[in-house]
Amino acid sequence: MNGALFSFRRFWAVVVKEFMQLRRDRMTFAMIVAIPLVQTMLFGYAINNDPKHLPTAVVCSDGSPLARSLEASLINSGYFDVAGRMSEAEAARAFKEGRILFSVSIPSDFGRRVLRGERPEVLVEADGTDPTAASGALAALAGIAARAQARDFQGPLAHLAPRPAPYSFAVHRRYNPEGLTRYNIVPGLMGLILTLMTVMMTALAVTRERERGTMENLLASPLTPLEIMAGKILPYVAIGHIQMGIVLAAALFLFRIPFAGDPLVFYASSAVFMAANLTVGVTVSSIARNQLQALQMTIFYFLPNLMLSGFMFPFAGMPDWAQAIGCVLPLTHFNRIVRGVLLKGSGWPELWPELWPIALFAGIVLVLAVASFRRTLD
Repeated sequence: MNGALFSFRRFWAVVVKEFMQLRRDRMTFAMIVAIPLVQTMLFGYAINNDPKHLPTAVVCSDGSPLARSLEASLINSGYFDVAGRMSEAEAARAFKEGRILFSVSIPSDFGRRVLRGERPEVLVEADGTDPTAASGALAALAGIAARAQARDFQGPLAHLAPRPAPYSFAVHRRYNPEGLTRYNIVPGLMGLILTLMTVMMTALAVTRERERGTMENLLASPLTPLEIMAGKILPYVAIGHIQMGIVLAAALFLFRIPFAGDPLVFYASSAVFMAANLTVGVTVSSIARNQLQALQMTIFYFLPNLMLSGFMFPFAGMPDWAQAIGCVLPLTHFNRIVRGVLLKGSGWPELWPELWPIALFAGIVLVLAVASFRRTLD
């Protein structure tokens, strides 16, 4: 007989056993430390939503000062890395070979037509296979033209300068005055890495027991499903906090991400988030028959978190059905919590609307984990 539904003594025995298994597995310990650090470094430094110095060709046969001034403005903007002047055929070949992302075609009579006030067109062609890379540079073109005009249309040419608008916009980016991409990417990486690592490690826990033949010992013991589930989750909560500390240290010291909020709020919210992901991992490990199936199911769960949580794409820009799915995922709410604590200094009143859905998700999945464990292991 199992006796009480939950015994702390039996639960703690499972916790100690799990820690002993982890201590013997040196590869797992290496993954605990190395993978979060490597992923943070790679994603943090590599992902940039506002890329600059993009390879560009200039197609121009006009040697007027106005044409040269426009070309210089393109270079000085930082968005365009002008590889030189090319013919139309050379630019088309460079597009096809992937050597350039932009081509700026200045008409041969550009300077003369500008002086006549005819407003000639400058053709800008962009490689549409990578729209994200092109969007920032294309948005900067209006500012580039305005700066070139302000410098060139002076003195006798002042009558060609466009009149300024009767009002202006003063843009202020709150919580990120410089508009740095890493302020968005690195906090999001914390939840992404924790989701992948915690679900994957716990998804392999029960399947590893089954494949090694040690599951029979657990089945023969008086342990209840709840005790086994909780005992296997607790060690990985501790490991998750270690990984969180590694990623947070990298964010603060390598990427200079500010920490405006309360550390206690941050770590308490992280514990709830990790518990939600660990229950998913245990559920997967209870259903999967081997470690390959567990890994496949982990990836199946991870991909929606990657795509629909607001990490890769703005959440508000997604269709309603995608937002509905994203609101179910813990990572969506945790991304808002992390950015709120680190960048805005948010506290419990502001974070509670994002925290309770994670706790509810964890409770529901834990019930499913215990139920699936009982069904599959009887």
